[in-house]
Amino acid sequence: MAVDHYENFPVASLLLPRALRAAVRDIYRYARTADDIADEGDATPQQRLAALTEFRDALNAIGPGNAVHRGEAAGDALHRPDIFLPLQATIARHGLPISLFHDLLSAFEQDVTKHRYEDDAELFDYCRRSANPIGRLLLYLYRTHEEADLARSDAICTGLQLTNFWQDVALDWQKGRVYLPRQKLQRHGVTEDWIGRCSTEGRLLDQGPDSALARSWRSLMREQSGQARELLLEGRPLTSRVPLRAGLELRLVIQGGLRILERLEQLNYDVFERRPVLRPVDWPLMALRALVK
Repeated sequence: MAVDHYENFPVASLLLPRALRAAVRDIYRYARTADDIADEGDATPQQRLAALTEFRDALNAIGPGNAVHRGEAAGDALHRPDIFLPLQATIARHGLPISLFHDLLSAFEQDVTKHRYEDDAELFDYCRRSANPIGRLLLYLYRTHEEADLARSDAICTGLQLTNFWQDVALDWQKGRVYLPRQKLQRHGVTEDWIGRCSTEGRLLDQGPDSALARSWRSLMREQSGQARELLLEGRPLTSRVPLRAGLELRLVIQGGLRILERLEQLNYDVFERRPVLRPVDWPLMALRALVK
């Protein structure tokens, strides 16, 4: 498990029941491909949005009342039939809400056009569409989707997404993105110019006139990390609501997010010189915590 991108959820893991592995692969392939369209390569924003529109048209084509069937015509009727025909079968077999797939697409489209967030409300709305649908789809696969369970899943997924943002501040800057809300930057006295200089230098600028900004940065990141940690812990009761093997995996996923937040703190929130990642030595600790907490 990596707290990054769509590796936030298990991809046909051995802990998954065999009957669900194909469905998880189908969901992952859809999310991974669409996310790459929005994020990878050197396409222009217009080209990215056009490609995502093709994805949306294909998703509409396999929706209720617009079934596309296998056969020679499917290749003409669908963009990427290798993705959408298996996905159509998975959606039908497991009764997955197609609205969740549309939510993911809307978040990918937003990645192309929106690179700043005013406050937590805007950022959490993005997480609602970029991260939370994955957890909800997995709960539908397990047929465990009462409102309380969905809310706990949302807390875990948003917590993981925020953790990803805070470990990737420097990388996101290189892509022209700042996910730290403007209101919090202003409240803590951190400027985008300073974040940009730290990203360019590849280190936390904390000497001379930058020392006050560095202290403000650590205060900001401590607050943001605490917010992500609270969300992960808020969702933890869900681990006892899903089947045993899924619960074990979910506990490991949560512990992975918590461990990244610990490493952020250990690095004194210098995400510019070194991106905090999970190391081989972290896995035994995470596994132990997953079993006992």
